[in-house]
Amino acid sequence: MSRTQLRLLPLLLIAVFAVGMVGCGTQIPSGHRGVFYYKFGDGTEFGQVYKEGFVWHLPWNTMFVYKTQLQENKEALTVLSSDGASIKMEVSILYHPEAEKLDSLQVTIGPNYYAVTIAPSIRTIARTVAGRYKPEEIYSTKREEMGSEIVRLMQEAMADKYISISNVLIRDVQIPAKISEAINFKLTADQEAQRKRFEIEKEKLEAERKRVEAKGIADFQKIVSTGITASLLKWKGIEATLKLAESPNAKVVIIGDTKDGLPIILGGDR
Repeated sequence: MSRTQLRLLPLLLIAVFAVGMVGCGTQIPSGHRGVFYYKFGDGTEFGQVYKEGFVWHLPWNTMFVYKTQLQENKEALTVLSSDGASIKMEVSILYHPEAEKLDSLQVTIGPNYYAVTIAPSIRTIARTVAGRYKPEEIYSTKREEMGSEIVRLMQEAMADKYISISNVLIRDVQIPAKISEAINFKLTADQEAQRKRFEIEKEKLEAERKRVEAKGIADFQKIVSTGITASLLKWKGIEATLKLAESPNAKVVIIGDTKDGLPIILGGDR
């Protein structure tokens, strides 16, 4: 071996050692956790869930890495409504594994936990819940209520499987054309009925306003008719005559002997 090769040998050994060190470990990305498995030991390591970062281990052992961030999967389903109508809809489920219980999840279900337990459960539960509702309810009025019910049942189903269900959203509901036409017709009829009820209430309020106004006028006339006497009218006539007499305007006042005794006033210019 030449001197040059001898000088390069330490560098080569360091490079091999560095590569070996990197190969004897697992990088756990951000938002993930790891569960360690000893191939020639006790298998899955319980009581220890590894956090983000590089974890060194011998090459024959394995670090199972789980994503603990919130995840979304979509399921395209065909369900039957309460009256037997076939309805297509897309269900979006938001979930994540429980980070502190990944060792139990690894032993009981494994990394493929979505396909093994979440997907079958969401399909069964969604079909069961949809069977309690009418097509128009699934299509419009009760969609959020259905989603909440599916969430509750999914959380119960996943409670002992170390999986957390955050939410379930029902999207892209497709119903048969005839049912869609019937729903649209019903919605249009309901809107027309509401419009007519509004007009009727408006007319009732207007009629009530006129009734109150007429009663006020009648009450006023009653008060006037009972409160004004012939003597009062004569006295007011005398007062008016006196004021006219004191006025600088030219006028002719004729005081006659009519039944009411009021003067006849002929006006003139100033």
